[in-house]
Amino acid sequence: MYPYHNHIKRRIKNGELLDCKTVSHYKDIGECMLLLFSTPPFIRPIRPERYGEYEKILREWREKNP
Repeated sequence: MYPYHNHIKRRIKNGELLDCKTVSHYKDIGECMLLLFSTPPFIRPIRPERYGEYEKILREWREKNP
C-alpha cells in the first residue's frame, strides 16, 4: 500500500507546501482540501474524513508562512 498521507506530511515538513484550500467539487472526489506543492505531484487532495490529521501540521505551517 502506498503511504499517501505519510508522504504528504513529510513534504509539508520539508517546506514544499505552497498553499492549501478547500473546494466543494474536485474531480470524482467531491469536497476536499487541496494541498498545492512546489514539486511534483503539485496537487494532492485530502478527503474530509482526514482533515483532523492535518490540523496541527497545517496550523504550524500557517504560523511559519503568514
